[in-house]
Amino acid sequence: MTKKKKDIKEEPLEEMKTKKEKVKEESIKEEVKPDEDDIPCDNIEDLGEDEETLILKNKIENLEEKVRYHQAELINYRKRKDEEVSNMLKYANQDLIMEILPIVDNFERALKLSEKDETNAKFAEGFKMLYNGLVNILHKFGVEEIKSTGEKFDPTYHEALLIENDQTKEDDIIIETLITGYTYKGRVIRPSSVKVNKIN
Repeated sequence: MTKKKKDIKEEPLEEMKTKKEKVKEESIKEEVKPDEDDIPCDNIEDLGEDEETLILKNKIENLEEKVRYHQAELINYRKRKDEEVSNMLKYANQDLIMEILPIVDNFERALKLSEKDETNAKFAEGFKMLYNGLVNILHKFGVEEIKSTGEKFDPTYHEALLIENDQTKEDDIIIETLITGYTYKGRVIRPSSVKVNKIN
């Protein structure tokens, strides 16, 4: 008894591969396809034209504000540097002047002593000429004496070393200048050391 062979219809190999690839692509698309609610809006391209314009406008405004801020900082920095350089040039001779002032003080002490001793009147005249010449040079460079005796005490210009209680004089009046103070081009480089009247 012979068995009948069933006729099996074989599909071409290429057609089978094509079908498999299509099924695979469809499954991938289903997995990758995002939900509409989960689409991110960070990308400008995903937004509408109005929203995209608004975001770009805000970015431009922020950048312009940063530029203005840094420009203002640069201007302020230049002003500070210019002021520092100007002050350095203006008061360039201050250290030299501070070295000269003690010499002027010694001349003043010598002249006060000569007033009490008339035997050295000729020497006193010479000292006075030197002293006046030195003071004139200081004046030429912007150094000025601080007025003290008879003036109202001002802590900006005066330093109280001694206090006296004289009821016949006003309170806070400077009675005597002990060491002369000086300003250099408007700046106090040494306050006057004074005796001040204080009424309790």
